[in-house]
This record gives sequence, C-alpha cells and structure tokens, in this order.
Amino acid sequence: MFTLATWNINSVRLREGLVARLLREDSPDILCLQECKSPVEKIPLEAFRALGYNYIIARGQKGYNGVAILSRLPLEDAGDRDYAGLGHARHVAARLENGVTIHNFYVPAGGDIPDREQNIKFGQKLDFLTEMRDAFHADNPQKSILVGDLNIAPREDDVWSHKQLLKIVSHTPIEVEHLGAAQDAGNWVDITRKDIPEGLLYSWWSYRAKDWDAADKGRRLDHVWATPDIANAGHGSRILRAVRGWEQPSDHVPVFAAFDL
Repeated sequence: MFTLATWNINSVRLREGLVARLLREDSPDILCLQECKSPVEKIPLEAFRALGYNYIIARGQKGYNGVAILSRLPLEDAGDRDYAGLGHARHVAARLENGVTIHNFYVPAGGDIPDREQNIKFGQKLDFLTEMRDAFHADNPQKSILVGDLNIAPREDDVWSHKQLLKIVSHTPIEVEHLGAAQDAGNWVDITRKDIPEGLLYSWWSYRAKDWDAADKGRRLDHVWATPDIANAGHGSRILRAVRGWEQPSDHVPVFAAFDL
C-alpha cells in the first residue's frame, strides 16, 4: 500500500516549511504539488530529501505554474505534455516500479469572466481540457492515477452554493461539461467521491474571506482519479481542512488517498 497526496502549494519556496510539516506529520509516500512558482533548480529539493523524499520529478518556471512529484518510493520520469500549447509547466508524469503512472496536473484557473470571447484565459482553460480529453481518447490510459488542481468543482455538493456559483468560473456548466468529457475519455474514476459519495466537500477557500472557516464558502477544486483497472484499490480518501488554518497557508489544502497496489 502507498499513500498519495495532492496539494496546490501556491509557491513552494514561500511555503517550504508547510510542505516539510506535512511530510513530517502526515508522511504521504508521494506528494504531488502544483503552482510551485519556481524554476526546478530553485525548488528546495535538499530539504525534502532530508525528510526521506529522495525521488523528485518536476517541471517549473519562474514565478508561475509549476508541478512537482516528491516520493519516498522509487519512480522514473514519464514525461510531460504542453496542453493547449501554452508553454506552461502544468503537467508532469512519473512511473512507479510497479508500473503505475502518476499524472500531476495544474489546469488553468480561467480568469474571472466565463466567456472566451471576453476573456482569453477562459478559452485557454477550455482548450486545455479539450486536449486532455483528446489525449485520453488516443492513449487509453491504464494502471494510472491522475491528481492535481483541476480548477473545477464539478458536483453541486462540491461548492458552497450551486445556484450562486453557476456563473462563477470553476463551476459553470461549460467547464463542468469539459471536465466530464476529459474524465469520460479516460474512464477515470473520482476516488475521493468513490470513498466519500455524499455531502459537501471542499479543498479550497478564498483568501478574500475575513474568516474562511466561519464563512465556509469552499469549492472542491483538487482531485484524485484512477483508471478503472486500479480504481478498486483506492481507498481512505480524506481532505486536510485544518491545513487551511496553518500560518501563511495556501488557499488549497491537501487531498489524500491510499492505494493497495
């Protein structure tokens, strides 16, 4: 069995201490980070290696985006893909010795206006999701896990108010449709919702709220999926809400799952 976590860290250098704390206290075997905002050579790799995470595969760029996979288990680089041709570090893959491939994604947020004619970032987000769909159709992924900040809360109970967020980027029907098409193309199983099928569930709370905990206007933007051939091996999903209350936190919190493989 191994445990896996995904976390949009919102600057790995600024929040190196929070990553180290999670590695010490919760000890996931594999931690996938998004929005590292750092070139790979400036990620504090030695600090993570000192905690036993000797296998690190990352793609980075200065000040923006960036994805990394930290692991206590041996793994090899399985490449990356520049979805939608944006030139962004938004995807990296790694392969474990048991043949399981882990895909770490950071889907574009999409700006504030849910209209590609008025907002180029929204169009880029939809194009990114369309390329994900087409890639999964072509590749027919097997023995794979997909994690990351997908920047969409697909279900009505993945947001604090379905009705009030229908026109807000991250929960609009067109985004949910595009994410669903990508998920269906790879026959991906939502492990978090397999384990926790009912009830409100969030992994992100805005910085704008004076008291995020009391307001509790969250969204489930961070996901763990698996292909059907290994989905039944996934279990033990949990979202570490308390991490949002750590000092100088990310606005996202880690999402965990375990796999018996």
